[in-house]
Amino acid sequence: MSQAATKPLPAIGDEKRESIVNVALDEISHIATLPEVTMKIIEVVEDPSATAQDLNEIISNDPALCARVLKVVNSAFYGLPGQIASINRAIVLLGLNAVKNIAIAASLAKLFRGGQISENFNAKDLWTHSIGTAAAVKLIAEKAGLNLLDEAFLAGLIHDLGVMIEMQAIRPKLIETFDYMAEHKCCFLDAEEAVIGANHQDFGRALCERWKFPRSIAMVTGFHHNPMVLDRESRTLTAMVYVADQIADQCELGFAKHAGDIDLDPAVLEDLKLTNSMITELVEQVPEAFEAAEQLLA
Repeated sequence: MSQAATKPLPAIGDEKRESIVNVALDEISHIATLPEVTMKIIEVVEDPSATAQDLNEIISNDPALCARVLKVVNSAFYGLPGQIASINRAIVLLGLNAVKNIAIAASLAKLFRGGQISENFNAKDLWTHSIGTAAAVKLIAEKAGLNLLDEAFLAGLIHDLGVMIEMQAIRPKLIETFDYMAEHKCCFLDAEEAVIGANHQDFGRALCERWKFPRSIAMVTGFHHNPMVLDRESRTLTAMVYVADQIADQCELGFAKHAGDIDLDPAVLEDLKLTNSMITELVEQVPEAFEAAEQLLA
């Protein structure tokens, strides 16, 4: 493992912020958790000695997850030839990490379900935004020629996990945040800081650490609004989600956290070697990619 992979993440913040986050996380442990099978899959895949057979034994005992994995592996997302009917074959073709990501995505779809939370927010819009960001970040990964399409897609899908925590654990404060955002015409992050004293990045990152998610996903949930605070060796995925997040807002896909037009940090674009013309092209491509991703996750 590289030095960059083992380097600790920046601290969440002061004691008051950490206390707010921990109280919410203690509450959510009683409300919503990932299914046990998903936690087992994460544990197995993170074990260097794990084999495809180890993963096959877990997934084969969950018919719903079996169906989900086969649906995804046979979709246009991976572009594999022929119909694959065997979970073991799917694992061999996709790899353990990709199948783990599919399992997490399938579980998340259930956690994000919900209706109208307040006059200014519908939980379904958050899921729509998450799918839009996932579709956008996959396109960015393709454009950059990076071999991490499934990880990029999951990162986009999971980046706002912290909002789900707020929705479950501190809903009255979250409703107040949406009202503040509408009244002051500010971005979601500023409204959270004013009302809650912490933000969805803090909550999302802390839950990823508690659920023992891969470090790359904890970085995405914790720093997708400020990726440049991360070290250069480990910020690429988070930086891509930062861009994808704003593109999804620009395309009006679900809940928008940013106020106004795209306002991307030039340093992030330079870091990813993305030009303004590439961003314009991505904005045009995302709606079609969103439709495909929505069908995949239905």
